[in-house]
Amino acid sequence: MLLDQYQIIEVRTAADEDCDTNILVIYTGGTIGMDYAADGKHLIPFDFQALLEKVPELMRFQFRLTLLVPFEPLDSSNMGIDHWLSLGWLIEEVYHQYDGFVVLHGTDTMAYSASALSFLLQNLDKPIIFTGAQIPISANRTDARENLISALEIASHKTGNSATVSEVCIFFDNLLLRGNRARKVQSLDFTAFESENYPHLAEAGIFINFNKNVFLERTTKPFVFHSAMENSVLNWKIFPSMKPHFFEKMLDCEGIKGVVLESFGSGNIPTESWLLKLLQKLVDRKILIFNVSQCAGGKVLQGHYETSQPLDDLGVVSGRDITPEAAITKMMHLLAMEKDYSLLQARLATPIAGEMSEN
Repeated sequence: MLLDQYQIIEVRTAADEDCDTNILVIYTGGTIGMDYAADGKHLIPFDFQALLEKVPELMRFQFRLTLLVPFEPLDSSNMGIDHWLSLGWLIEEVYHQYDGFVVLHGTDTMAYSASALSFLLQNLDKPIIFTGAQIPISANRTDARENLISALEIASHKTGNSATVSEVCIFFDNLLLRGNRARKVQSLDFTAFESENYPHLAEAGIFINFNKNVFLERTTKPFVFHSAMENSVLNWKIFPSMKPHFFEKMLDCEGIKGVVLESFGSGNIPTESWLLKLLQKLVDRKILIFNVSQCAGGKVLQGHYETSQPLDDLGVVSGRDITPEAAITKMMHLLAMEKDYSLLQARLATPIAGEMSEN
């Protein structure tokens, strides 16, 4: 792919000719890039040519800033594998031209996209920061400007000659979170995202305070883009009094390769015979099963209670403290990378990009 295929805007900042820091902003859509139509009621895509008019603070930055639109902006509810791969291809193509990346994205599926990119783009030595807004950037009272400005500051921040942050993150409402540990928890507050099972990577107050002891360990391995994902995955949320017939039909479909099982509490399920038989049937078909808790915090302790012991006996993989969003995208990634069932189980149980605890 060539950069001239994209809509590119060079933003005028205070960077001089000797500036050696370049940041790329990738706009995919979402509320942050919306403006009010002439009727003052409906939201329409914002013309990013006028970005400085909306966020004049950008002119003060001491780094070069480029804005790129990789595809027709869309509501994040319509994001999927094709878009994640497009972002991956783009970042791989320009990876060595920029010191950091900020991805403007709708909030609804931001945690899925950040998780997916954390698996597709590995051995990072620079930041990929997702951010967005609950209120459009054109509104008088908006969170978009603060989120964008702080995300840019973090993306451009260096410790010595190296980027301070070198992983896929979400920045929202003054918090920098590991992308594959974050979940959307609010639709009506500015505090849209949280990572219940992992500390914040940074907090933006008067200063940006980095919590470097929880960063991913840096690697000297070369950056790599894994350019495939497999979508033959189901998400099965357990609930009381499930009707067997519905799920027997659903899980009998041909082509299923993996199931993310959202269980109760610390990994528990009803021990009704029909359910255990159905899980056994999936295992016999060598369909991966990944046990993830429905709780926002805590972790799966498979085998700790009698109601999760059958899962352990069946060889179901414990997701420990992984989020459902990271579990789904991790399974999509691994199913495209590996065909051997035993190796898939082992790799599913092993952290790839800090998405789950070691044990």
